[in-house]
Amino acid sequence: MSARADRQREAAAAAANIAALRAHVKAHCEDRPGVYRMHTADGEVLYVGKSKKVRTRLMSYFRLPFPEEKGARLVREASRIDWEYVPSEFAALLLELQQVKRYRPRFNFMLKRDARHFAFIKVARPPAPRLMVVRGASDNRATYYGPFHGAQRVSEAVRELSDVLGLRDCALDSRMRFADQAELFVLEPRTPGCIRYEVRKCLGPCVAACTEHQYDERVGVARAFLDGADDSPVESLRREMLRASAALEFERAASMRDKLERLEALREQFERLRFAVESLSFVYTVPGWNGEDRVYLIRRGRVRAEDIPPAHARDRRRHARLLADVFGGEEHEGARVPTHEIDELLLLSWWFRTHPAELDRTAAVRVGASRRVRVVPGAGAPAERIA
Repeated sequence: MSARADRQREAAAAAANIAALRAHVKAHCEDRPGVYRMHTADGEVLYVGKSKKVRTRLMSYFRLPFPEEKGARLVREASRIDWEYVPSEFAALLLELQQVKRYRPRFNFMLKRDARHFAFIKVARPPAPRLMVVRGASDNRATYYGPFHGAQRVSEAVRELSDVLGLRDCALDSRMRFADQAELFVLEPRTPGCIRYEVRKCLGPCVAACTEHQYDERVGVARAFLDGADDSPVESLRREMLRASAALEFERAASMRDKLERLEALREQFERLRFAVESLSFVYTVPGWNGEDRVYLIRRGRVRAEDIPPAHARDRRRHARLLADVFGGEEHEGARVPTHEIDELLLLSWWFRTHPAELDRTAAVRVGASRRVRVVPGAGAPAERIA
């Protein structure tokens, strides 16, 4: 009887807590854009969410019919709900992203909208960096290129690129022993390397078959190829294909042709990516709740500054300085994306792809030879440009 009574008391306490949460939301929350957080009794942030109607969204949690649903589990575990209002749904999206990255709530799944659709090429850290295809960015010291569609196709192309340049694909914790470090060790006679080294598809940094400088040079070529600045891997495959064809080695030539097609497909993808990211560079004016309009300065798919629409001459001068700061400087235009900006790039790509009419609120920015910035109304990126 004691165990049953304990369960009944726990159930009653849980029901009372849920009723109190519901009453708090009903009495105090407004139907306007915002971000809300659910907390446990010890202060852990369980979940961060956003809505253009926060009150309606929160009240929906208390009407879920099935106790196993995520929302029902949330209100059972939460002991406190708070929220903050923002001017628009777009502002709520940005704040939600910032807070999910800050609190890492266990009920949130970062950028679930796009994470399953995109892949990135990661250049791992030294020694002997290798190319990897990953779903997201988790290493702030690595370099990432992307996002790309089709992880399997990208993986095949990365394998071809690694083979052409002799980059390793072994485990990250494999021990590297470069030729120019040999004097630091008492080495046994060189043992055979892996099969890729033996068939001349890897420089063999694990068996002191190359120097660190030689390997890093090849990594530099890979980076340049991914940036669209060096086509030598493609040209190398093309030459090999032509040599095989001239020698009547048709099976080998066909294999080289397939490899070449995969690399060229990858190159076309990151050319489209650069075009899409560049088209996500504009001034975006968003009407806000109760007249709280905002202007977002977006460059290469990331919000670089936020402002209020300038109404007076002094405001316009301040806004012009802000435009010059954001759009006036030179910036790397390859496929490389800073790790901390990947999530925001995916978010903005998703926003303008699913809300193409919002592009009508954008204005392109033109930078003259003297680095003066000029806003061109109505010249924002068309919907088909958005990745």
